[in-house]
Amino acid sequence: MQFMRTLRLIAFSAAIVAIAASAASAQTLDKVRFGTNWVAEAEHGGYYQAVADGTYKKYGLDVEIVPGGPNVNNRLLLPVGKLDFFMSANSLQSFDAVEQNIPTIAVAASFQKDPQVLLAHPGKAKKLEDLKKLTLLVSKEGVASYFQWLKADYGFDEAKVRPYTFNPQPFLADENTAMQGYVTSEPFAIETQGKFKPEIFLLADHGFNTYSTLIETRRDLVEKNPGLVQRFVDASAIGWYNYLYGDSRPGNDLIKKHNPEMSDALIAYSIGKMKDYGIVDSGDAETLGIGAMTDARMKAFFDKMVRAGVVNGKIDYRKAYTLQFVNKGVGLNLRPK
Repeated sequence: MQFMRTLRLIAFSAAIVAIAASAASAQTLDKVRFGTNWVAEAEHGGYYQAVADGTYKKYGLDVEIVPGGPNVNNRLLLPVGKLDFFMSANSLQSFDAVEQNIPTIAVAASFQKDPQVLLAHPGKAKKLEDLKKLTLLVSKEGVASYFQWLKADYGFDEAKVRPYTFNPQPFLADENTAMQGYVTSEPFAIETQGKFKPEIFLLADHGFNTYSTLIETRRDLVEKNPGLVQRFVDASAIGWYNYLYGDSRPGNDLIKKHNPEMSDALIAYSIGKMKDYGIVDSGDAETLGIGAMTDARMKAFFDKMVRAGVVNGKIDYRKAYTLQFVNKGVGLNLRPK
């Protein structure tokens, strides 16, 4: 009888210890708010995957993803402390932060290639230069950024530009137009609505060598809690490997929960194009890991944007980013052999 009591006591004590350990583990999770720059979509898949499959939790993080959208500017919430991390569009935003003396800094680049493309009707353009003879549908933001590079490096004419309203109908109606878009999205819309495959020109493959989908944070967080930043960067990289090469269903389910209008067909298309074009995992990322950045690449893009008149050449572009948290090969073992 005494023996049985002892066994029960041991079992009870073990249960108490397990409960206490579980509670302690839950209490040690650091709460993090991460703002994206658009509504939930496959282009954010690695982050959603890391939430859904428990990767962030394994790294001691309780991550809340705060979606952006047409009427939401999450970038403004980062410097005032409402967000801990923000997903910026490309390196130009990091350079702008330096010029405007905004205390933020890029700590990783989830996309090695910017997904920005120009689309043309079949047979209307075989190379990028052929687009110069077409009417170009470009947004105001596009004219102020990548189109200035097209003018400087390829001789494009701004007189050929017409406003792009994020509606493919004008392009579908006129085969003598070219339209901006993302390789992961707009070609799908054209194929679905126009019933043809457009000619695709990924600007990254023609010299527009900005990083994209960067993780930004505040300088004070880097200084005061570098361990937290490192864990978020590492877990995000793992999330991207799992999303691209593993079972992406957990991430996709969470994306659709945040954005019920997102279709399985578009998600599958976007993942396929990210792989086909090496948007996430190409170049330096193949040896340094997803999120990779280099000084040489940053300098090359900065110099290019200065020549194009997009960026002020007097700013210290090196303040726009840090390599402290990347290029460590985190997650490379998850890549297919």
